[in-house]
Amino acid sequence: MRTSHRLISAAFAVVLTALPAFALDPDAAASGTRSAAFTPDTSRTVGRLSSEEAFRAGIAGIKSDLAGDKGEALKSLQYAANQGHTAAAWKLASMYAKGEGVRRDELKAYEYFRRVANLHADDAPGSPQAPYVANAFVELGRFFISGIPNTAVVKDPIRAREMFEYAASWFGDANAQYELACLYLEGIGTERDPLTAARWLGLAAQKQQYRAQALLGRLLFKGEGVPRQAARGLMLLTLARESAATTEDGWIVDTYESAFKVATEDERSMALAYLQQWLKIYR
Repeated sequence: MRTSHRLISAAFAVVLTALPAFALDPDAAASGTRSAAFTPDTSRTVGRLSSEEAFRAGIAGIKSDLAGDKGEALKSLQYAANQGHTAAAWKLASMYAKGEGVRRDELKAYEYFRRVANLHADDAPGSPQAPYVANAFVELGRFFISGIPNTAVVKDPIRAREMFEYAASWFGDANAQYELACLYLEGIGTERDPLTAARWLGLAAQKQQYRAQALLGRLLFKGEGVPRQAARGLMLLTLARESAATTEDGWIVDTYESAFKVATEDERSMALAYLQQWLKIYR
């Protein structure tokens, strides 16, 4: 029986050692030196709040439509961050990185991400703040991939790999695993190693990281540096295509369409069977 896009879409509907903790800036960490991005807020109003209250006030202010509220929100988040509130520091880093509610400033974003990573590298993977810390390492790795123009943060592929590897191994972060796999595939900051890349992609794919699913699917379907497993590759591409349908990752849809077009009927049928097994296990 012919297996079509509709059938696959219908089916869809239904050992690593952790690296030792380290400071990103050993000298600054030892001396307690703070970046200008972390100048303590002296607002008397904010100062009456606990770090958690200031954080919540900051988040509420960001969502407000009033410009004045947004200004106070930034002060509240800065105060909370300076009191050691991990989520507040991470939120500020994200805001500066994307230019959301503030002027985009990659260096300030880097400084806040660095502080989160420095202070919490040893935190348990299951702790409440672990997702923020893991993401901080990922974002730092991305900064080291290209560097920040006109700053002391220079391009450093090896440092980038260390950032991704730490978050991927200690925190088990899916985005870090994907980023690390890309470095191994391209031979950036390390020797090119498609098999190691495939292993990291497999871990991320199980956590529904759709880019990892797509990339691993392509490798398996085409046999690029790994033994060819066309049906499994098509199954992963199908998963990724569904997740990427509302994103700007057009390459995923294109890769899926190309693979489906050249796949044999047997490969499509096996992909459908693999897909049903995957959904039972991981959904």
